[in-house]
Amino acid sequence: MVTGYRKAVDLPQAIPVFPLDGALLLPAGQLPLNIFEPRYLNMIDDAMAGDRLIGMVQTRGGDPERPALAQIGCVGKITSFAETPDGRYMITLTGVCRFETGDELPVATPYRQVRARFAPFEDDLQPQAPFAPVDKTRFLKALGRYLDHRGLGIDWDAASQAPTGALIDSLAMGLPFDAAEKQALLEAVTPADRAEALIALLEIDSAGGDDEPHSIQ
Repeated sequence: MVTGYRKAVDLPQAIPVFPLDGALLLPAGQLPLNIFEPRYLNMIDDAMAGDRLIGMVQTRGGDPERPALAQIGCVGKITSFAETPDGRYMITLTGVCRFETGDELPVATPYRQVRARFAPFEDDLQPQAPFAPVDKTRFLKALGRYLDHRGLGIDWDAASQAPTGALIDSLAMGLPFDAAEKQALLEAVTPADRAEALIALLEIDSAGGDDEPHSIQ
């Protein structure tokens, strides 16, 4: 977990946002990103010169050039940065805290900025409590069926040894759910709620639907 933030007031009220459907960042999770659009290269430059915070948020449709933003996103801190020979940035965002998307700010920057409300998710800034027990038999059965249905594989030894909370969040971020499903996982109130939502999505998907194989992010 990123240190230095203990309360919602420790975080800035205005943050840059990166609208990216299908990309899920959770508190304490790590999201690798390949940045190549000029406006987002500009955003990374500005973030690196400041507090290194960027809000990841999905969209709700509307104007393709400026779609409406989802009501809840997650702010992350740039914890890894590298520049490629062709000018792209390879970064890793480590999740800090979810936020409610407030008013969009009238700014001159080519990227969008919003007023973020972190108070409803202040618990994200606290050390994670021991993870509530989950029905591991149901979970592993649902995961196995989902992976078979999608033509995906997993290191079962590593998965069985991983802490439950970390495994749940890693799968929630990495599996190829659609944007609405990713948003539902983000908005789950507690880690236990997220685990239940993830299991439900695994069970629903493996029961039918898209048969095309996908790659884990």
